[in-house]
Amino acid sequence: MRRQWFIWMIVLCFFCSLFPNEAKAMSVSAKSAILMEQTTGRVLFEKDAHTKRRIASITKIMTAILAIESGKWEEIVTVSERAVRTEGSSIYLKQGEKIALKHLVYGLMLRSGNDAAVAIAEHVGGSVEGFVFLMNEKAAEIGMTNTQFANPHGLDDAENHYSTAYDMALLMRYAMQNEQFRKVSGTKLYRAPNPTEDWDRVWRNKNKLLTHLYEYCTGGKTGYTKRAKRTLVTTASKDGLELIAVTINAGDDWNDHIAMYEHGFANYELVTIKADTIVKDMDDPFYDHHLFVARDFIYPVTKKEESLIRLERKLLRPQESWKETGVPSVVGRAELYIGNEKVDDTPIFYKQEKKKRSFFDWLLGVGSDG
Repeated sequence: MRRQWFIWMIVLCFFCSLFPNEAKAMSVSAKSAILMEQTTGRVLFEKDAHTKRRIASITKIMTAILAIESGKWEEIVTVSERAVRTEGSSIYLKQGEKIALKHLVYGLMLRSGNDAAVAIAEHVGGSVEGFVFLMNEKAAEIGMTNTQFANPHGLDDAENHYSTAYDMALLMRYAMQNEQFRKVSGTKLYRAPNPTEDWDRVWRNKNKLLTHLYEYCTGGKTGYTKRAKRTLVTTASKDGLELIAVTINAGDDWNDHIAMYEHGFANYELVTIKADTIVKDMDDPFYDHHLFVARDFIYPVTKKEESLIRLERKLLRPQESWKETGVPSVVGRAELYIGNEKVDDTPIFYKQEKKKRSFFDWLLGVGSDG
């Protein structure tokens, strides 16, 4: 019996060696976690990702992107008493101090300055309350359906301030489409002038993955409060694959993120599927040589999924009325499937024929651009 058990163990180990990535289960310390691909938003791993939780200073991702999008990047901010009295982590602003908004954003993201968050909110939103309105408006626009902001910093002074791992990944995906945000998020060291001292402020990023723990990390934001515990949002890039990791209430967040990234990079690659193949060599004489698509499909897949990729097209049935009204510009959809699951689609366009100008059209100027 013992010998038989030993043989079965050898067989099991052999099969595990053939499929190492599938055999290894993902495990993270966080209460909520997610790994998302940047280009498509595909979720590669999740754990309780839609549960509403306190989020602490990863709130400041929203504060930063709103400040950047405000168009006030170079404007000078006068620091208020309310800003300098804000509790928690600080960049030690002084009441009445004048400082450029861009410096405040770096202090916000690298050193998690709560005073910087309030100063930004008052300048961009007119007041902290006005800025919070903008935060929730932007959250709705992005599709963060399980999120409510009550302040620009994430302190535990409000019960109605929460989000989910999934929503925070959506926010980071949105923010990373902005080049200025990418630059700030990925900065390891920043020097800001200090108008009241002989020395500059020097801020080192608190994101240890970026500074020294993980070579593929490209940015992120840390967070902690007593009630939220440790929260972390980071990004990483390798071989053209860009990933977003979020953990909320994690006991070992640095290793959680590394584990998720290694899982993503080991199992997925970004492939390009030519969408125009679906509209070539049409059997239908009405549509043949008249259809085109504006983009290809780009999607992260596993090796196993590559063999399951297929394209389908859905086209409108040609109508008699089109002889009078003309053919619509969009006549269908090209759809990307992995197995039976539709994962993306794009419009199919009809290439309108240009009418030939007669001699009389030319003479009368019909159809000319002049």
